[in-house]
This record gives sequence, C-alpha cells and structure tokens, in this order.
Amino acid sequence: MAILITGGAGYIGSHTCVELLNAGKEIVVLDNYSNSSPEVNARVKEITGKDFETVECDIRDEKGLHEVFSKYDIDSVIHFAGLKAVGESCQKPLEYYENNIGGTVNLLKVMAAHNVKTIVFSSSATVYGEKNVAPFHEEMEVGGTTNPYGTTKLYIETILQDLWKSDNEWSVSILRYFNPIGAHSSGRIGESPNGIPNNLMPYISQVAVGKREKLSVFGDDYETEDGTGVRDYIHVVDLALGHVVALERAMKINACEVFNLGTGKGVSVLELVHAFEEATGVKVPYVIAPRRPGDIATSYSDASKAERVLGWKATRNAFDACRDTWNWQKNNPDGYSV
Repeated sequence: MAILITGGAGYIGSHTCVELLNAGKEIVVLDNYSNSSPEVNARVKEITGKDFETVECDIRDEKGLHEVFSKYDIDSVIHFAGLKAVGESCQKPLEYYENNIGGTVNLLKVMAAHNVKTIVFSSSATVYGEKNVAPFHEEMEVGGTTNPYGTTKLYIETILQDLWKSDNEWSVSILRYFNPIGAHSSGRIGESPNGIPNNLMPYISQVAVGKREKLSVFGDDYETEDGTGVRDYIHVVDLALGHVVALERAMKINACEVFNLGTGKGVSVLELVHAFEEATGVKVPYVIAPRRPGDIATSYSDASKAERVLGWKATRNAFDACRDTWNWQKNNPDGYSV
C-alpha cells in the first residue's frame, strides 16, 4: 500500500517525502511541476537511498487522477498541491479558487470513487483571520481571512469537515501550518521559488547569496515590539515529521481532526534577519517598504494539542533553520535550475 503525495515535489512535500521514506513508507509523488522541479525527486531518492514512483499530473485532471488510483495501490493521501502566494492570490483570486478548491474537490471525488478515505491536508494559520489574538489554538472560531489564498484553505477545511460528517468512514487530519523555513541538513533540497520569492526566508537567502540587492521589509508600523510583522517560523523538517505522525494517527482512527504545527513562539521579520546574520556571518541589507495587502501583524501558534495528541513537538529553532537555509542556498544559488 502506498501514500499518494500531491505536490510532493514542492518545498514542504519533498521534505515530507524524505521523512516518510525514512520511516519505511511507500510513496507515489504526484506533481504538475508548476512551482517545482522533477529534479527534486531525484534528490529525495539520493538523500534516502530509496526509490519511488512519480507521476506528472494536475489535481484538476480527473481522468489522470483515476489512472493514478487505478495503477497504484494507494490507501491514503497527503494533499499539498495548491497555489500558495498571499500577494498573488489578491491579484488572481479566480485562479486560486479554481486551482485550490476545484482541484481538491476533484481529488476527493476520485478518492471516494476508489474507496480511499484517509487524507492529511496541508492547511494554514491564515484561516484564523485577523480578529483572533495570538497564540492561535484549534478551538478558535476561524474565518475573517484577509486574502483569497487563506480563504481557499478555509473553504477546503469546511469541505473536508462536511465530507466527514456525511461519511464517518473518512479519516481527515487538517494541519494548520505557520511559517515553514529551513532546508534539509544535506543541503540537497530546500525552498526554490520561481521568480521573485513571496516568502521571507528565501528572499533573505537570495540577498545573502548575491542574487538580489536588498530585502524589502513590508511594514515597520505594526503593533509589535520592533514594528515588523511577527510570525511563527517552523523548520520544514519538524513540519515534515508532523505529517508522518498525523498520517499514522489518521490510518488508525476515523475522525476529522485539526492540529496546529508551529513552534509556539513569535519571531519578528527583523529578528529573523538578525538570526540569519548570526547563523551565517553574512550581512543582509534591507529597506522598509509599505505593508503588503492581506498581511496581519502577529501570528503564532499554540501547538500544545499536537504535542498532547500526536506526541509531536518542534525541536529546531530559527538559528537552525537559518543555518540550514544558507547551506542549501550557497550550494544551490539558482535553486534546482542547472
């Protein structure tokens, strides 16, 4: 039996593939490579010394998905595939709704047709919106999202919860990520965005490696200690390990559960810049720029439920993530491009 990993060649997906393979799991990676590279799969095989099947397919391709489920003995899905840039989602909302929500509904329909009813979903802390006060916990009322990307995650969570209510044979684990950063310690896989990075850490590292002149810090007038946005930065390997234990639980019980995956600590943009400089010895020039639409001031987790129920806890800190990011970036200045 195999686990289907949609978006498995992406940043979080690839690191999760490594940890699943290290745990002795069989996987099938499905990706359309719109924001990733097939080279990732080769490097995951290199890191783990294990082989796995890969399929180039879009989750909106119903026929293609049916073929995948018919060909491989799949018993569960970890669903990463989706567009994920907050700013871009404000400019292209229809693309985000069509790809993220439409694609997920399509995937769920095909899963049901093949009687595969276990899914771990890649959600986001953005579902907590701007009215809740950090630290965010799973029992809070969600909604009031500030951008279409976050709204797609909110709607997909609702769809999954409604699906489970309609059929308790489903087992659904919804994982609300905070801000993934870092890279595998080998330096062979890491975050490699197409074009200008939308996330802070890859932008910092591209400035450090000389690809970009300076970092733009979006807003220094938030109600935070240094005026810059505060986020819960979680090492991507800790995040990947969270998926392994969430899936193991989902395979044992028929439930619909929600877990925060974060460190439980807030770090400001400038604090992360300084942590990077300390970890690498490289200066990161920056300028203050206007706030981005859709951003909130403070977001960090209460991750105690994941520790209590899953036995999972983040063990790596911002310094570790900065060190590993730099190891990845300096050895792969152009990402997966050759």
